[in-house]
Amino acid sequence: MTRAARFPMPGGLVDVPIAALLTYLIAGTVLDPPGPPYSGPVAVAWLAAAATGLPLAVRRRWPLPVFVVVVAAAAIATATGVVGLGVIVVSWFPAVLALYTAASRTGRIPATLALAGGLAAPAVTIPWLYLRTGVTSADAPQSEVPLWWQVELGVAAVLLTAAWATGRLIRWRRTLQAEAAHRLARDAVTGERLRIARELHDIVGHSLSLIAVKATVANHLADKPAETRAALQIIERTSRSALTEVRRLLDVLREDDEPAADLAPAPGAADLSDLAERLRSTGLSIELDVRGADELPAAVDLTVYRIVQESLTNVVKHADADFCWVTVRADAGNVEIEVADDGRGRPPARRSTGGQGLIGMHERVTMYGGTLAADSRPGGGFHVVAAIPYATAEETE
Repeated sequence: MTRAARFPMPGGLVDVPIAALLTYLIAGTVLDPPGPPYSGPVAVAWLAAAATGLPLAVRRRWPLPVFVVVVAAAAIATATGVVGLGVIVVSWFPAVLALYTAASRTGRIPATLALAGGLAAPAVTIPWLYLRTGVTSADAPQSEVPLWWQVELGVAAVLLTAAWATGRLIRWRRTLQAEAAHRLARDAVTGERLRIARELHDIVGHSLSLIAVKATVANHLADKPAETRAALQIIERTSRSALTEVRRLLDVLREDDEPAADLAPAPGAADLSDLAERLRSTGLSIELDVRGADELPAAVDLTVYRIVQESLTNVVKHADADFCWVTVRADAGNVEIEVADDGRGRPPARRSTGGQGLIGMHERVTMYGGTLAADSRPGGGFHVVAAIPYATAEETE
């Protein structure tokens, strides 16, 4: 990827020289046209050119107002004869560009009204100029081009219509791209939520299995009153029923080609050292610092692991980094995660499967009411910071 592609030039920097060039071109054609020359003051010619061309410098910011100003200026200049006969269309070039901008950046009704106004203005002023002055090719044998208002109006109308059609086509394509991006993001959120649900299924299933086992043991060993035994029997039946229903409902969320959940414990903060060691084999130097994460709830522990895993995967695939810092701090019901690298500072690209990296991390963090921030670092590289609150063991008792 070239530097120009990575850092595109702002539109305003392009529009300013275009506006200046068209202003100079219009003034030149007014003062030295192929047909009869303009006989008025030179300052008027430059004023008309400036009024027609210079507003284009801000056409992207105010497309409709700029279009109105440019068309009005071109129409006044044409009606008063401050144009180059034989090439009147040059004075309408700014209107062509302004109409394209308005068509590509406004809705259907404003764009249609802009087209109607853009065609009506030259349709009235160009014939009026020729009829008012009475100039024809026979009256100006020195003219370098035929002086026919029909031709000049036709060229202007074709250019304006083509610019409008191009602008509407560009807007239609942008709309399709925006809708596709929206669907992609929505599908990514849905896919990540399903993945989170499946992982929670494994955690909840393990917990319910433990409850069922303990209740069964207590039921067989208890020599307490009948009420105690009845309560334990209810716990046993309820936990087993809930476990069965959870497995039945959550299995529906698995893809047809996705393997069933394995029986291995869900990964957590304790497994981050193994993850870092595997990724070091790619040549990335990783500094890992994990403190206070030994007693995290199972679901939060898994979330910490997934966020670090996703961040490190993005570093390896997209950051082109040499060094990466991973810090996990858990204390007083809050766990903070920080992953930073010294790479190019580009945001992580979309993952090939399972959603989008940042979207997935955001879904996991917001599930607990936490926060996530991801951006380029001032000194270079990328920076991911997450904070996840959780209930401590004392709070749950």
